[in-house]
Amino acid sequence: MTAKYKRILLKLSGEALAGDQKFGLNADVISMVVDQLVKVHEMGVDVALVIGGGNFWRGRQGTNMDRTTADQMGMLATVMNSLAMMDAIEKRGIPTRVQTALNMVSVAEPYVLRKALRHFEKGRIVIIACGTGNPYCSTDTAAAQRACEIGADVLLMAKNVDGIYDSDPVKNPAAKKYERLTFGEIINKDLKVIDFTAATMCMENNIPVLAFGLGEKDSILRAVCGENLGTMITN
Repeated sequence: MTAKYKRILLKLSGEALAGDQKFGLNADVISMVVDQLVKVHEMGVDVALVIGGGNFWRGRQGTNMDRTTADQMGMLATVMNSLAMMDAIEKRGIPTRVQTALNMVSVAEPYVLRKALRHFEKGRIVIIACGTGNPYCSTDTAAAQRACEIGADVLLMAKNVDGIYDSDPVKNPAAKKYERLTFGEIINKDLKVIDFTAATMCMENNIPVLAFGLGEKDSILRAVCGENLGTMITN
């Protein structure tokens, strides 16, 4: 297999890392992801990861908590996921660095673009945690922003479904899957696969987004190699 892209940013949802248990970390899912990342890294691809925190904390979870406080708790959840992923990748012999948008120097490096680029030069995988470091911003937005900053060739969004549909395929068996969409269509059709801020950022910076199913066999590896799967969003 040959890589289509030289540098990728992979966005993983926290819920995906929980697997069927819906909460916490699923060792089998993490192992499956890491197996593929090792192969992608061996192809010479620069790999950055942004991971959500929904397997530990999602929004205000039905409470009346202040939105800023709740979002900050979500940022901390992404650090737990990032450290777990770092540990799993390094056990496979690949040096990995976690960078955080919130300052926690005892745990990880601060996010500094030039340092991240230097890690790529050294053959390291970079995991970027804490979203953008700001409340009211989703990890989708963080993934889009970091993809723009590092000059990623593509933003890969690993989902629980195998692409983007015109309605919920779980509730509607007749839902139609899109193979290609433009960012304008994502916004005009009000498709909820990626938030509008992230879509606009990728549109303005001409970074394609591929939404695909994490559960499909070797889907990350196949996506990096340019295989036709999921839904590709471009200008």
